[in-house]
Amino acid sequence: MKILRVNMSDETPSAKFEELGEYEGFGGRALTSAIISKEVDPLCHPLSADNKFVIAGGLLSGTAAAMSGRISVGCKSPLTGGIKEANAGGQAAQVMGKLGIAAIVLEGKPKTDDTYKIFINKEGVKIEKDNSLKMLSNYDLVQKMRSQYGDKIACISIGPAGDMKMSAASVAITDMEGRPTRHCGRGGVGAVLASKGVKVIVLDDTGTLPRQPKDPEAFKDANKRFVAGLQKHPVTGQGLPAYGTNVLTNIINEVGAYPTYNFKDGKFAGARKISGEVQAELEKQRGGNPTHGCHRGCVIRCSGIYHDKDGNYLTKQPEYETVWAFGGNCGIDDIDKIAMMDFLCDNYGLDTIEIGAAIGVAMEAGLIKWGDADGVINLIHEIGKGTYLGRIIGNGAAFTAKAFGVERVPVVKGQAIPAYDPRAVQGIGVTYATSPMGADHTAGYSIALNVLKTGGFVDPLKPEGQVELSRNLQIATAFIDSTGMCLFIAFALLDQPETNQALIDMINAFYGWNMKDSDVMEYGKKVLKFERDFNARAGFTKQHDRLPRFFYKEPISPHNVVFMVKDEELDQLFNW
Repeated sequence: MKILRVNMSDETPSAKFEELGEYEGFGGRALTSAIISKEVDPLCHPLSADNKFVIAGGLLSGTAAAMSGRISVGCKSPLTGGIKEANAGGQAAQVMGKLGIAAIVLEGKPKTDDTYKIFINKEGVKIEKDNSLKMLSNYDLVQKMRSQYGDKIACISIGPAGDMKMSAASVAITDMEGRPTRHCGRGGVGAVLASKGVKVIVLDDTGTLPRQPKDPEAFKDANKRFVAGLQKHPVTGQGLPAYGTNVLTNIINEVGAYPTYNFKDGKFAGARKISGEVQAELEKQRGGNPTHGCHRGCVIRCSGIYHDKDGNYLTKQPEYETVWAFGGNCGIDDIDKIAMMDFLCDNYGLDTIEIGAAIGVAMEAGLIKWGDADGVINLIHEIGKGTYLGRIIGNGAAFTAKAFGVERVPVVKGQAIPAYDPRAVQGIGVTYATSPMGADHTAGYSIALNVLKTGGFVDPLKPEGQVELSRNLQIATAFIDSTGMCLFIAFALLDQPETNQALIDMINAFYGWNMKDSDVMEYGKKVLKFERDFNARAGFTKQHDRLPRFFYKEPISPHNVVFMVKDEELDQLFNW
């Protein structure tokens, strides 16, 4: 496996392959965070030539391992000002792995305003200027690439929001059908890719073979045990395949942790109308599909296909966080309208969490009324067109709050808080506050133990045990994000020691390593140290590891609780 470095500063951008060297043994998030931490000036402007944009598949990407198709992108974030890793499913990681590329590192930036496309196959790399791609939406862009390069390609791309360098711009990854539906959403990564002058990276693995393990028999056996564990677990084997991630809507609403009307309430009256159960039923009725993988080798298959009322494809099945962001958060209970918002965000290249949160803030300011679905759709079009108003909202919740003078701003380190209220689930509040990434539910998903009781139970309404819970989950997640594995495998890993062991056996068989549980934790700690070190040099202090003060002062119904984990306890999280 090699690193592909692309220098965009040269008059004619150039590419060269190099050995992994000091980055040997790193994949996914470990690789993006190590390169950013070691090679990027933490005080640089995120859109300057000094920032780098790193794309990395995981340790097992491009192999026959099930669930190994996650891709990570890393950079200094224009949204948080700190280090950023955002990941997605889709086909790109598997294709990169088969091409023998561990990471693509985009360096520098063009001196002109030209737009480039990069094509990579087993013969090499072509970097071409193509200004006809400027401001194309993701769906149109991918269609154009498929007509040029064939339909076997995978694409990594940005939409108009990226072209305009908005801080909520995402990076799209194509799925098995070649649709740009999987997004590295958080932190404005799309703006950084745009700053490098790159609109799309096209990957073609024609004529390549999967990566081969050091011990094929042991690898095959471990993979088989791993898949069996996922299939027998109630979450990964039944709940997620049947209803997708939106199975959480009714669950989180019932426990009073569903942030409603910009984090004013913990329950939404219209939750049932936009639940995963309703969504799955609609998909079946209209000829869509609630059970579908986002990449080859996925056995959980929580990504569905959503059709409109006429039976035509509209978008991939909207995720729980997307349904919340535009649903309960904005007071909207029309699942078809929410699915349209999901499609528009994918097409323009926007993080649905950040945009839903920004629109919730704008609603609080009185820009449009709560529940005005058509008003939200119009606002997303404003972002896509780059109007003055669109540019405000396209730069995220914190920016929108400043523009409209709103006090209740649900962000940490400038990044919007997702779909679980930290007062009703105290563990996720600890993760939001302390993650180097800014508010991020995936960084240490305490919902697993606080709500779903997977791997044990820690009372979500009490502060006790939450710091230790978040710490252990953040360490384990940093490792999972580095393997290329989907984070949802964690449900089975937490409940089934044998499935956890099967994953470690698979990695050992592939690389000829002798990794143990303790090594997994050390690996995760190393990743977090890279990220924390970068942020410290960028000027972050313990005061940045805090929730907005309203969470400590405004009780949330129905439990009438505030966030109770003390600041000095939060400061102990990384003292392992």
